[in-house]
Amino acid sequence: MRPIPAIVGPTASGKSDLAIALARELDGEVVNLDSVQVYRDIEVATAKVPPDERGGVPHHLIDIVDPTVNFTAGDWARAAAISISDIEERNRTAVLAGGTGFYLRALTTGLFESPTVDPAIRARLMRRIERKGPERLHGLLRRLDPASAARLAPRDRSRVVRALELRLATGRSATELHSALPREVPSQDIAARVRIIALSPPRDELYRIINERTDRMFAAGLVDEVRGLLEAGLPPDAKALGAHGYRRVVEYLAGRRTLESAIEQTKLDTRHYAKRQGTWWRSTPGVFWIERFGTTAEALREALLYLARAFE
Repeated sequence: MRPIPAIVGPTASGKSDLAIALARELDGEVVNLDSVQVYRDIEVATAKVPPDERGGVPHHLIDIVDPTVNFTAGDWARAAAISISDIEERNRTAVLAGGTGFYLRALTTGLFESPTVDPAIRARLMRRIERKGPERLHGLLRRLDPASAARLAPRDRSRVVRALELRLATGRSATELHSALPREVPSQDIAARVRIIALSPPRDELYRIINERTDRMFAAGLVDEVRGLLEAGLPPDAKALGAHGYRRVVEYLAGRRTLESAIEQTKLDTRHYAKRQGTWWRSTPGVFWIERFGTTAEALREALLYLARAFE
């Protein structure tokens, strides 16, 4: 059986570096596992590895949809299963890399097929969250769907909004819908061969890198990129602009915060997100942990040893 390594962990932990190094060792190709990198025209704050820095390793599922598209975890799982199959048909190894846990869950354990929701509901919720903040929206979720509110952090905007969308559109909680609707797993064979390798570098050093990377993003033209997207007609509440960095720049350009505030809030948002990512993977069964950054030779050695043992 050919293993399918999935390199996960918090943002800025070196997932892409380790995935590329692993792919070169295993004659592999990288499949993107990041919910922002799927979008075209969203560049500066996405940490997409430039083509000339990929070490000759092919990458898949990057820049595949327009930023107006509501690309779901189920959409990604189906596309990933096709990419993995294509890679393996060439007798190569697929290496998943990214930090979107919901995407990987859709591939390995499946998600229920969500009912169609009127886009106006999402637009209304996004306007409310921008006016009153994520905590107020989480409070609404506590009243309407206490079970979902208990498992979602107030700052987990996208999932809080999704849970409220489902509740308002169907009259049923996300938990009820999960129980009532069948799960879809794109490929049981692929799901059985995924091996999750999670990075967990020292938190203080990780937070320092997050802060420095945020400064570099703004210096590299993040504001100009967002301004150009909005001027080209991209709605401010587009899903792609909900990503860390982009959301605060939209607020700055709308006059709702200063540039300094946008930068500092982006740093805080990203640190909180990194913490939530660590919590997600700690609660996921069967994860192999590497307690260091993925940029190190030691991380590559540990990953290779684990994969060798996994399919002995």
